[in-house]
Amino acid sequence: MASNDHLLDLIQSILDIHGLLRASFEFDIERKECGASLRLASGAPLEPIAGDFTGGAYFLCAEEGGRRPVVFATSEGEGGLIADDLADALEIIIGLERQDCLRFSGGGDVEVMQASAWHLERYLARDHPEIAEERARVAAALSLRVLPVPDLVIRLQAAASRTEPHYVVATDDGDLYDPLFGEYSAPRHGGWR
Repeated sequence: MASNDHLLDLIQSILDIHGLLRASFEFDIERKECGASLRLASGAPLEPIAGDFTGGAYFLCAEEGGRRPVVFATSEGEGGLIADDLADALEIIIGLERQDCLRFSGGGDVEVMQASAWHLERYLARDHPEIAEERARVAAALSLRVLPVPDLVIRLQAAASRTEPHYVVATDDGDLYDPLFGEYSAPRHGGWR
């Protein structure tokens, strides 16, 4: 498995992969300023590595057992663990509509997340028909796996469930971010269509 630094160097140096990650998967390594004032509630620092279109940010945590866990924080005040290292996080990021899957999770219920992921994948395939090919290109360039969506949902739910107590995101003022799991199981207006 590639190291975090190696993966970030590859993303920086392979321009079409850098562009695909930014445009199709909202992982932009040029947006490292997003969330720069955040840390873990324990006081441990977070290293910003990328941002998304809405002001959310991806961070590497301090090394644990040879791995550096990845935390995501939204601009709306939700945050938490998404993966045990950058390779795992990138597999989730390219393979799953992660933010909406978490938003419509029924408070972290894996079955609700599976149903949400199914609907989200259906919409994505309709609106972005080249997504499967883009996922394969990014995975091949970065030596990642393209995993089935149900497996990615299980991995994401397990990681986000381990947010407390070690991966709670906080501001410099000590305000704690809410968990990544949303309470709804479907969009409130119209549900899944």
